Amino acid sequence: MNEQQQSLQDLQQIKQMMERSSRFISLSGLSGVAAGLCALAGAWFANDVILASGGPSGARAIINKTLETETIQDFMGHRLFKIAVITFFAALLSSFLFTYLRSKKNNIPMWGYSSKRLLINVAVPMIAGGIYLFRQMQFGNYGLIAPGCLIFYGLALVNASKYTLSEIRYLGYCQILLGIINCWFVGYGVYFWAAGFGLLHIIYGIVMWYRYEKNND
Repeated sequence: MNEQQQSLQDLQQIKQMMERSSRFISLSGLSGVAAGLCALAGAWFANDVILASGGPSGARAIINKTLETETIQDFMGHRLFKIAVITFFAALLSSFLFTYLRSKKNNIPMWGYSSKRLLINVAVPMIAGGIYLFRQMQFGNYGLIAPGCLIFYGLALVNASKYTLSEIRYLGYCQILLGIINCWFVGYGVYFWAAGFGLLHIIYGIVMWYRYEKNND
């Protein structure tokens, strides 16, 4: 190895060290797969509720209710809302588990400067989106909840891509696109959720595992 090749190799190692310090690279592809499977399971149970109400047309009838006929408390007590909450926490816990295992395997601290920046950049769009959707619920605009979740979640992923694997921004773009399309198909939110939070996460997780983790297992 000549001096020029050695210098290039040293620069590459320095670049990798800087990337490890500035980006949270312990996100596991299996986390995406696990979250996607949880989302598909939740969508399957939610679809049973929707079919019992008469399918998408029946769901639209429920969604189009105003606050005079259905309060926020009634909505939050609805079976669909409970399924969404359970699915969210199941996906969150499974994602945390696989990311923790990868972080431990690679001997990289899970909670550090890069992970804090990642969390902040995810939290800002998500919190803003949560407040916005809560106000939509207060006005009885339940049909905007599903597309709103996809759009703000996609924005959070795009915003966080600067501090983790850059490929995650493409997942964010797809979530945003699905959310926008869903705005014109009110009553079909569960299918868009299944596609966005389910299928897209699984595809993303498999690609990331194949690209970054397969050769290390």
